Amino acid sequence: MFLKSLKLTNFKSYEEAEFTFDENVNGIVGRNGSGKTNLLDAIYYLSFCKSYFSAQDVFSVRFDTDFFAIHGEFHNTETQNNTQVSCTYKNGHKSMRANKKEYSRLSAHIGLFPVVMVSPYDSDIIHGGSELRRKFFDTIISQFDAEYLQQLISYRKLLMQRNALLKQMFENHKMDASICQILDEQMIPLGNFIFTRRQDFIQNISPIFHKHYRQLSDGQEEVEIQYQSGLLTSTYPEGLQSASVADARSGFSNFGVHKDDFLFLINGQPVKRYGSQGQQKSYSLALRLAQFDYSYERKKIKPILLLDDIFDKLDRTRISELLGMVGKDHFGQVFISDTDEHRVKQILTEYGIQHQILAIGR
Repeated sequence: MFLKSLKLTNFKSYEEAEFTFDENVNGIVGRNGSGKTNLLDAIYYLSFCKSYFSAQDVFSVRFDTDFFAIHGEFHNTETQNNTQVSCTYKNGHKSMRANKKEYSRLSAHIGLFPVVMVSPYDSDIIHGGSELRRKFFDTIISQFDAEYLQQLISYRKLLMQRNALLKQMFENHKMDASICQILDEQMIPLGNFIFTRRQDFIQNISPIFHKHYRQLSDGQEEVEIQYQSGLLTSTYPEGLQSASVADARSGFSNFGVHKDDFLFLINGQPVKRYGSQGQQKSYSLALRLAQFDYSYERKKIKPILLLDDIFDKLDRTRISELLGMVGKDHFGQVFISDTDEHRVKQILTEYGIQHQILAIGR
């Protein structure tokens, strides 16, 4: 599966633009601010129905306009079929279509056209808060597990209702546990399901992550992804009961899978505190490569790989390992953005990688 073409209208910095892509490697080159990253983000949109960088769709609308549209054509190399995929947004309404048929639920599209983004912002997975790590792993699981995605959406809706109720009771200085209990009875099975799937996922992806970390580093360190959840030491009803006083005092829910975290360890210590800059880069890149392999194993479709500004952010050792995998056809379609056209051509030619160069902003 690969993306044959793309058309953008009022998407971020693009007023109107059309692109045709190579099924192997595409070098996207141009000055800073020319729209290279925006182009990669448009491809990401067609997979996940949302931006990689912006939480709200309105931030992807070009300045002084009121809508954007992304149209892409995917080609299935096995069936030789083409699929027209579009994402449009106007006045707060977002629509996803495949072959002109609109999805009733955006979640039904997730996982059909898998994408993996490697970005300079990946360091946030290590240095940021627990919400970023949950989002990272939830995104991977949701790409191949539609039931997980639906349970997660349902859980988040109930959590919003519960937090709104707690806030109201907090402001009114009146706590009514019986009302919360009605929501809790609906949340508990969803939370238990999410917890179990996350546990299984970490067990399954860890060996793949370890393999890639060894390839990207000298292989001397021991690395581990440790799942942290209140459900490891307590049942859901017990946890909710023990957090009830804190809920009443704070006005929000203090127990549940929305509080889970994933601890990244190197030699038994947190990598964000004790890992060198090189070790942290290897860690975040190994996570992305593990995401790629895990998605491929589950979907039997090689995700499109988006490499944003890697030549300035990664050292020669990690670039060599990554491009060595590209040259051995480990990946399918690859997009590489960079400011230096000569550098991209030279490196890809050095590794004997078939490619196309697209100059942006000329």
